[in-house]
Amino acid sequence: MNVLTIYAHHNPRSFCHAVLDRFADGLRDAGHTNEVVDLYAIRFNPVFDDRDGPDWIDDSVPDDVLQNMHVKQSLMEAARNPLRRLMVKRWIGDRDDRQLVRRLHALGAPRDVAEQQAKVARADALAFVAPVYFMGFPAILKGWIDRVFSLGFAFGMTAQAWLGDVGGRLPLLMHEKALIMQTTIWNEASYETGLKAAMKMLIDEYALHYPGIKRIQHEYFHAVHGADDATRRMYLERAYRLGREF
Repeated sequence: MNVLTIYAHHNPRSFCHAVLDRFADGLRDAGHTNEVVDLYAIRFNPVFDDRDGPDWIDDSVPDDVLQNMHVKQSLMEAARNPLRRLMVKRWIGDRDDRQLVRRLHALGAPRDVAEQQAKVARADALAFVAPVYFMGFPAILKGWIDRVFSLGFAFGMTAQAWLGDVGGRLPLLMHEKALIMQTTIWNEASYETGLKAAMKMLIDEYALHYPGIKRIQHEYFHAVHGADDATRRMYLERAYRLGREF
């Protein structure tokens, strides 16, 4: 199986990195291929900005919703200097909003996003290794999902979805599995009070399963800062087995 592993920790000497290494060892020993994307190492920009806009609108938008978007006005307002406004005005020409939407979407994703989407598309399964920050992913990983799992790549929109119906989102990802491995500050008992359930809904179900990934497995390595050596060895053995049995 071709696995894409997304890693998000700033410190290459962290316990999180040790989890990544042992997981990779397990994948290798099982005969899987594994491509690692180290988001801090490549300095991935997690900030969604104007460059990402064309990747989030397409021809599926209904006419009444499109009318409320004021596409021409929005494009002109986004031009922040006179020269840019002149260039945008020429780019718009005499096209109507529907033609502009088609032209915008044809621009495609920014280069850094397109590179990541190509990696995702080549993979049979995904893995994520990161600490828990405020009951979620680190900002750099959350931003990776925000920018990479875009409209037309990770999901489509029906007319009902454009009108606000969450059930109208169309899954486009075809991966067999996603495995999430996260180190935590708090212990397992703390997560059973509702923290784990909240993360399952936001990360497992909405961010990954909802766009089409078939199976989601979420593993926690609890309270690593206070863990003794035996517990840490047990965690690393677990990471290896997760790779070996992937």
